Amino acid sequence: MPKTSTKSAKLSSVYAVAGSDEAEIKRAAQSLADELSGPDAGEFGRDVIDGMAENVEQAVTKTHQTIDALLTLPFFGGEKLVWLKNANFMGDTVMGRSESVLEAVAKLNEVLAAGLPQGIKFLLSAIDIDKRRSFYKSLGKLADIQVFDKMDTSRAGWEDTAGEFASAQARKRGAKFEPEALDFFILLTGGDSRQIENEIEKLDLYIGPERRTITVDDVQTMVPLSRAGVVFELGNSIAERNLDRSLKLIDQLITQGESAIGILLAAVIPMARCLVIAKDLMQRHKLQPPAKPFFFGGTINRLPAAAVEHLPRKKDGSINAYTLGIAATHVHRYKTEELAGMLEACLNANIQLVTSQLDERVVLSELVAKLVGRN
Repeated sequence: MPKTSTKSAKLSSVYAVAGSDEAEIKRAAQSLADELSGPDAGEFGRDVIDGMAENVEQAVTKTHQTIDALLTLPFFGGEKLVWLKNANFMGDTVMGRSESVLEAVAKLNEVLAAGLPQGIKFLLSAIDIDKRRSFYKSLGKLADIQVFDKMDTSRAGWEDTAGEFASAQARKRGAKFEPEALDFFILLTGGDSRQIENEIEKLDLYIGPERRTITVDDVQTMVPLSRAGVVFELGNSIAERNLDRSLKLIDQLITQGESAIGILLAAVIPMARCLVIAKDLMQRHKLQPPAKPFFFGGTINRLPAAAVEHLPRKKDGSINAYTLGIAATHVHRYKTEELAGMLEACLNANIQLVTSQLDERVVLSELVAKLVGRN
């Protein structure tokens, strides 16, 4: 995900890289460490404290080691970078809430606030740092902070954020996505910033220097499914009324650690809702099924405003037409009376998942079998 940055005019010797995107934090912190001290800095030019602690005692020890390193002048009057690397004890966790850890981190904050000795630079890279704590707020006044947070795909509008990031990464390479290709790409990569970067690099090589526009066919050929992409594919399978594949995808997602309620909310309910909406639109306005899901957006745009005011929308206010297009392509497989009970069945399954002790895999599988299986 794109970083956010807070630059301080007060201190130019304190730097921090933090957030929830562990891969991006590690990459950016390594790059910054090389910039601050040089990639070939020896033991006298770079003092690295491994911040991965397994318990409270280790977290306290690592924090005090950092303080000692900050207060130890560099040899021969040179410069030294002190890097507390990949600290995992500054979040809202049992270890992070420990009084001993909080006291040690407060002492580190005092050292930073007092000003570092001449020639000393400090770099903190921290995973899931608690931004509500006084240490982080103080750090914002003392340090140049780069924040890398994962996109929350459970919140509305994540597709827009991911799309902006993917478009920016493509522009860096002199390429661009067709609008439909960008939507498809985001659904397959699921908002994972590292995968987005890797897949755009592959697409760039695939299309070559002569053709700078990435098409739907390019994405379909080159981009594999991420975990979020599997969720997207489950929605497709429900629309296609493919029960066998739907059940296999549910098993795959639950085996990968996804919760049944998460799968229900992210894949099953959205597609059930889109099928109901698509059937209503097509019957009410006598619309033909689109040859491809991407074509349905143009059909919707030709309808009067009053006919589309209830449709699901993106953060920028535009209609989220692609999933509706998938539903419209396959909704002929469902009778109107079958769709009528879909959302009620989803509601009942939701209630079972959050209030009963029934096996969640069984509840979700039975729901999908009821929705997708033919009478």
